[in-house]
Amino acid sequence: MSGRLIHAVIRCLDWLASKVPVKKDGPVHLHTGRRGEEDTYFYLRRSGYIIVARNFRSPRRRGEIDLIGWDKDVLCFIEVKTRTSHAVKPAEAAVDQHKKRELSAVAREFLRHLPPDCPCRFDVVSVYYELPGHPTFELFRNAFAMS
Repeated sequence: MSGRLIHAVIRCLDWLASKVPVKKDGPVHLHTGRRGEEDTYFYLRRSGYIIVARNFRSPRRRGEIDLIGWDKDVLCFIEVKTRTSHAVKPAEAAVDQHKKRELSAVAREFLRHLPPDCPCRFDVVSVYYELPGHPTFELFRNAFAMS
């Protein structure tokens, strides 16, 4: 298959997936977070990222990495923070020192399966749902270093 055909099929599948209703059981904040991760997945795909893992967990470490993907030749560990308002504090401020250490530990587990010189970075995406149906995204590339 040609590259154009494959890209067209993937875009079509992405569009179809975005139309599937999301299950709304559980607390509202968890639904908002899942929705933010889902919309961020499509936002990053449109931005050129190749996503290779979602909600990655390690049996040896506590925590989870929301998205893992390639931005050109750099492997990106992506933390998604979703809010319905800017009122209190920026979403990206929720990635504190404890969260950075947790993400770094899980990322090291993922990197164990790759060559030791694999370039990587941590990105943070803030998603805001202030207007109904129209999320806004703020992408912070290389937001912090591995601890």
